[in-house]
Amino acid sequence: MATTWDADEAKLSRSSGGRIVRAGSRLVTPAGSTGPRARRRLGPGPAIPFGLQIGPILLVLTWVVGSALGWIDPRILSAPWTVVEAFVRLIEQGRLQDNFVTSATRALLGLSIGLLIGTILAVIAGLSRIGEALIDGPVQIKRAIPTLALIPLLILWFGIGESMKVTTIALAVIVPIYIHTHNALRSIDSRYVELAETLRMSQKDFILQVVLPGALPGFLLGLRFAVTLCWVSLVVVEQINATSGLGYMIDLARNYGQTDVILVGLVVYVLLGLVSDGLVRLLERRALSWRRTLAN
Repeated sequence: MATTWDADEAKLSRSSGGRIVRAGSRLVTPAGSTGPRARRRLGPGPAIPFGLQIGPILLVLTWVVGSALGWIDPRILSAPWTVVEAFVRLIEQGRLQDNFVTSATRALLGLSIGLLIGTILAVIAGLSRIGEALIDGPVQIKRAIPTLALIPLLILWFGIGESMKVTTIALAVIVPIYIHTHNALRSIDSRYVELAETLRMSQKDFILQVVLPGALPGFLLGLRFAVTLCWVSLVVVEQINATSGLGYMIDLARNYGQTDVILVGLVVYVLLGLVSDGLVRLLERRALSWRRTLAN
């Protein structure tokens, strides 16, 4: 056993195995020890520049190499340059622009309606026990029923026009917005509620200054799921007795065996999904810049 003496503090402390010992208020390192170890960082580390684009780029490179070397049968999956030629041809014909505008209009309309209804229902159910009793049960029932399973019933109610398509998208969007926003509302720290009561805040100020900011993280998480379900629902409804839209273009190309046109439509869907998710991520970083999390 080694003994170290701190003359300034005049206190005796002991250490064994080369450990750091404390004499008074000062740290003393026994002879032969290596000193304190550096703190080990347990997080994921610094962000990689353009890290989210690495995976899609590798996927495209695999597609290019496989097509160039003949590993991929063009009858099963057209080569990238063939898809580019079809993309240019569809733009020159004006078909891609017209179908894109139609699809984007349907998606944005259904997403807006679903966001509005889902948020209102979540606020009512989250702030009122009566509202929760009336709303939460039906929403959970809807959650258990896939939205696409409701399409036959929606066709009987609304026909095969735009109303059915927009309603299907809105129903798909409502559930994730409600679930995540409602959960965020119920997870607000009760101390904030007590503080609002102490300050005698009105119900309006309480909602605007406490409830909505506290539920914002959950709402943005639900928005990411909602955007994804919006595009998924759009693909399906546009292949059911539709006469326009990207889904209709894909379904028509399937009938004629045009794999390149099908891939053009799928690539547009992929770009729409990535761009919309990126916009939500950007909004999340800006709106929640005050949070310090593992991702930071």
